[in-house]
Amino acid sequence: MTDTTAVSKATASTNSQAPVGPLREFWAYFSENKGAVAGLIFFMVLVVVALLADFIAPHDPIEQYRDHFLVPPVWVDGGSWDFLLGTDAVGRDILSRLMFGARYSLFIGCIVVSGAAVVGIAIGLFAGYLGGWVDTVAMRVMDILLSYPPLLLALVFVAILGPGLENAIVAIAVIQLPHYVRLTRASVMSERSRDYVTSARVAGAGTLRLVTVTILPNCLAPIIVQAALSFSTAILDAAALGFLGMGAQPPLPEWGTMLAEAREFILRAWWVVTFPGVAILVTVLAINLMGDGLRDALDPKLKRS
Repeated sequence: MTDTTAVSKATASTNSQAPVGPLREFWAYFSENKGAVAGLIFFMVLVVVALLADFIAPHDPIEQYRDHFLVPPVWVDGGSWDFLLGTDAVGRDILSRLMFGARYSLFIGCIVVSGAAVVGIAIGLFAGYLGGWVDTVAMRVMDILLSYPPLLLALVFVAILGPGLENAIVAIAVIQLPHYVRLTRASVMSERSRDYVTSARVAGAGTLRLVTVTILPNCLAPIIVQAALSFSTAILDAAALGFLGMGAQPPLPEWGTMLAEAREFILRAWWVVTFPGVAILVTVLAINLMGDGLRDALDPKLKRS
């Protein structure tokens, strides 16, 4: 009986010391940051709202109700339950426009981050691994892009390409490109002299396989964090371009464009400006909090032993 009890205790001790899976370990560190968890919850709700906007939005985002100009929110005198957050200067429902605007903002963030990350990682991988003139040329081009204020450079690109959502996405992706190139290059330079890379090279792996299969997976942690933070930056830059009239064009319900259309009504219709501004603020804050949580979970220097 005693032997059985001892065996059970030994088995339990062994099970308790069993290695934790990478996903469970990631979530253990990520969930310690309560702000990151709150940001993740808000972001997931925003994604659901954006995907289901066609079904849950009370009105068409571009439909104008000519008898309901600048209707205040429902809790303000003169408000209507038909327009919970009120209407804008041409009678469009603000709540519906915010819901559809979330779709545009998330779309912009996804396209910008995907494009900038793919191109930037490719350039950074080969610049860091090959060195020489390839590295010199790539870094000098990135230095030129970094020498200009990001928003000013985006305005220059949009002015050349022409105003519009598609051209704004291209411009924002270009100004984010140097961050991925420099980060990937630094990671590759720290990894290329390690033993596992030397072993793969001796085993006959070609340059393409070395940089994509052997080195890249070990450089992904800081790139993922950068992608999360770049997502919020892309939303802010798109809103800024829309506010300046160089991004999404009316009547698209993009948050920056909504702010631009509401500038002249700041004093007498506060809700027209406040709600799009709050949407941008809370979304960017949530994504930045998620980025902090990703950094805590993926950076080995921040993990406790």
